[in-house]
Amino acid sequence: MNARSSAVWLATLVSIILFSATRLQAQTGLKKVRVSIPAANVTYLPFYAAKENGYYKEEGLDVEFILMPANLASTAVLTGDVDYNGAVTGVVGAAVKGQPIKAVIFTMRSPVQSLMAKPEIKDLQQLKGKKIGVSSPGSTTDITTRYILKRQGFEFGRDYSIVYIATEPGRLAGLDAGVIDAAMLSVPENILARQKGFNELAFSADFIEFPQNGFGTSNKKIKENPEEVHRIVRATLRGLVFVSDKKNKDASLDIIVKNWAVKSRAMASEMYDYMVRAMLRDGSISMNGLQALVDQQRESAKVTERVNAAQVIDYSFVEKARKELGAGRQ
Repeated sequence: MNARSSAVWLATLVSIILFSATRLQAQTGLKKVRVSIPAANVTYLPFYAAKENGYYKEEGLDVEFILMPANLASTAVLTGDVDYNGAVTGVVGAAVKGQPIKAVIFTMRSPVQSLMAKPEIKDLQQLKGKKIGVSSPGSTTDITTRYILKRQGFEFGRDYSIVYIATEPGRLAGLDAGVIDAAMLSVPENILARQKGFNELAFSADFIEFPQNGFGTSNKKIKENPEEVHRIVRATLRGLVFVSDKKNKDASLDIIVKNWAVKSRAMASEMYDYMVRAMLRDGSISMNGLQALVDQQRESAKVTERVNAAQVIDYSFVEKARKELGAGRQ
């Protein structure tokens, strides 16, 4: 196939896809909206609840979740390949670098992670001189570990060392094998570690506040299609309010079991209990908490000029939705 034929073939294929999407929208009356998420993590439960409970459809939206690395998702938003980026750290990171993108809602006020240690280590002070496993340099597990231990008066390199083990199961295995003395683990590995007899020394939400999960979109979409942004924010806020209300715990467990293939309902219940401790029922975080993430992202990107938290967020949509739904501030 020559270059001209390839171009014709590609143009034809794009036309077919666009025609099919337009026809489907006409048939269903729903607008297709693509939301990227970095992983099918259970902390995205509010998004899945909004979809399972029909909140997105009630807003006229057919939401599709697309797995995409966080570092690519903001670029995909700006090029129009996806509509919203569900990795808010990536959104904030892109905004800090001056890209025309803003976060519009947050669903978690902190990571959902536990610092787990060998049975003989009973408290944080006993981590002095120990090896701690995190995923990668600058990752959430790395940042959270350093922050918690800094509050204990520890200095990295002097008082403890870090071992980089990329995956959650890998860090749990390293802890089990004695390769490391402690590890920062997310759900459900923190629960599995506790079941194996390891001690939970700290839970992230008790020590640190910087936003996790939620989504952002381009300044262009905010300006040109504010009604769509408002509708998806309102539906997601409904999902967040639903799962954070413990009277809906059983229904939330049904969603967890269905979408994350959790075989044990007891395990699903523990996962839910951890998440609720870190959820932002009203969809917004304090400006101090957001500024902490902005500063971390600015340092990571080596951006020298000051960036204010207000530059990376547009709270107008969630504030309007909160008033409409009667979901008061926490």
